[in-house]
Amino acid sequence: MTRWIELEGAVNARDLGGVALGDGGVTKSGRIFRSDNLQGLTPRDVDLLVGELKLRHVVDLRSTPEVTLEGPGPLTRVPEVRHHHLTLFAEGGRYTDVEADTAPAGIDGERVLPWAERALDEELRVTGFYFGYLRDRPSAVIEALRTMALDDGAALVHCAAGKDRTGVLCALALEVAGATREAIVADYVATGERLELILERLRASETYRGDLDSRPADDHAPRARYLEQFLRVLDERFGGPRGWLAANGWTADDSAAMRARLRD
Repeated sequence: MTRWIELEGAVNARDLGGVALGDGGVTKSGRIFRSDNLQGLTPRDVDLLVGELKLRHVVDLRSTPEVTLEGPGPLTRVPEVRHHHLTLFAEGGRYTDVEADTAPAGIDGERVLPWAERALDEELRVTGFYFGYLRDRPSAVIEALRTMALDDGAALVHCAAGKDRTGVLCALALEVAGATREAIVADYVATGERLELILERLRASETYRGDLDSRPADDHAPRARYLEQFLRVLDERFGGPRGWLAANGWTADDSAAMRARLRD
């Protein structure tokens, strides 16, 4: 069951707790949260996140143009909260990856998907951008995961919609923690339950409106096969997500910290 965090100024906030683990049990609640853009948080939202939920770290995966155009959010004025801007850079639109919206014919397969087949379909279009995060900003991916695993209060990871960039980071965190693949995919797909609200909210911003309106609303939906393909290629080429992480500097101590964060 999805653990939604009901906020007035964000619509896709939820807890990574309650996700099924492969060896039984579920991930711990109150440790790592995920969300859409935090620019519209109200004072009541801030009180809930910082006061009740003990939020201490925010991992912002948005691009520098996004952050500049949207301006500082209310949590940047809270001294208890430390901000970590770790852009993944592989945006599909002018400023964002609210949806990876480059047309299939425009994908440079050799650059975006060096290890995948060249089937230019919807699945490749979306997962191509996911692999772009790993290719373009591996150090940011690793640093974001390390920040999410810190144990001095809760951490929250977000982008614009809380779907693509955030979805990839949360999938990797849950994989390290030992969640089942079915549960990891279900967490990714859960964003679809709030998709209309997410699109309505982002269309109110000049930063995101153009990219969103360039495709039909249904094209923005997270589909299970996108993340399944992403994980399957990592399995085939790296022995799984943990293999890719290890190849890019992730250590046994890092894994232990993430497992402690989400399991103990």
